[in-house]
Amino acid sequence: MFGFIRLWNLIMQYRMNLKRRLTVSLATTAALLTSVSWMLPSAVSAQPAAISYPTKPIRLVVPFPAGGATDIFARTLSQKLAEKLGSTVVVENKPGAGGTLGSDLVAKSPADGYTLLLATSSTHSIGPNLNPKMPYDAVRDFTPIGQVGNAPSIMLVPNSSPAKTIQEWIDYAKKNPGRLNYASSGNGTIVQLTAELFKSQAGLYVVHIPYKGTALAMPDLISGKIDVLFDSLPTGLPHVKEGRLRALGVTSAQRTSMAPGLPAIAEVLPGYESNTWFGLFGPAGVRPEIVNRVNAAALQALADPEVKDKLLRLGIEPIGTSPMQFATMLSAESAKWKKIISERKITLD
Repeated sequence: MFGFIRLWNLIMQYRMNLKRRLTVSLATTAALLTSVSWMLPSAVSAQPAAISYPTKPIRLVVPFPAGGATDIFARTLSQKLAEKLGSTVVVENKPGAGGTLGSDLVAKSPADGYTLLLATSSTHSIGPNLNPKMPYDAVRDFTPIGQVGNAPSIMLVPNSSPAKTIQEWIDYAKKNPGRLNYASSGNGTIVQLTAELFKSQAGLYVVHIPYKGTALAMPDLISGKIDVLFDSLPTGLPHVKEGRLRALGVTSAQRTSMAPGLPAIAEVLPGYESNTWFGLFGPAGVRPEIVNRVNAAALQALADPEVKDKLLRLGIEPIGTSPMQFATMLSAESAKWKKIISERKITLD
């Protein structure tokens, strides 16, 4: 009997202990749930709000006149860019002072992503190193979004030239220091700087003859009065194909499909490269989310076969880079041309 009572008491005590533990466990769980319920709103509210961009038309400023290569590039790119962004992209020409006026307009615009610039090497790599009185700082006043194209040049000589290759022309110039000349489209232009870079790396003394545009230099090049000209592919190649001039090479770092069979000058002068680059900028301070949004849309637009075809016919190779890659390229380009401008004493006069 006593054994039964003792067993019953043990059972009841076990049940009471189990009930206490369950009560504590439930209370702890409730406390944890209450704590989590307070934490969840905080965590959600700490997440950054998704950007709603674009919500209105975007202005793409071209700092050069309508009808030129930069303008045609902008209009070709803007159509697909608008599709990818889901908004209208309006091309606006603001020419003047070699691209300075349009670039300055963008530099002083709100940094909201609705005013962009299609700039070139002349506005952001060469011009700032030639003109210390530029109204904008090419680095501090802009947000690089991405490089979108490269336009290499072609090295042209008269059919009467004894040189059939790049190396032969270098050897010919070294044997005739100061007796050969090159034409350009004017002082401080990419055409002059391309030739001066070539002279610098090859160690040559060749006289500069500036013209008011390469088109005006063509008759003298064809007749043999000019010994060499670094011209754009769309204007230079037709003269080669029609047998009026001889092409020796291209100024891109590697060979290009736009000039099949022509070697890169870099194959003879390692490291040589001179292109007119094209790139998208915003004013300084554009939010990274917007920069990445525009950059991604531009990369998609450049991958479109129709866009590629149009650009190649303009003599422009589509190039898609990240904002960081573009910024790195800009720094290297500026340093390269600053050195050439300083060493060769190049001015706009």
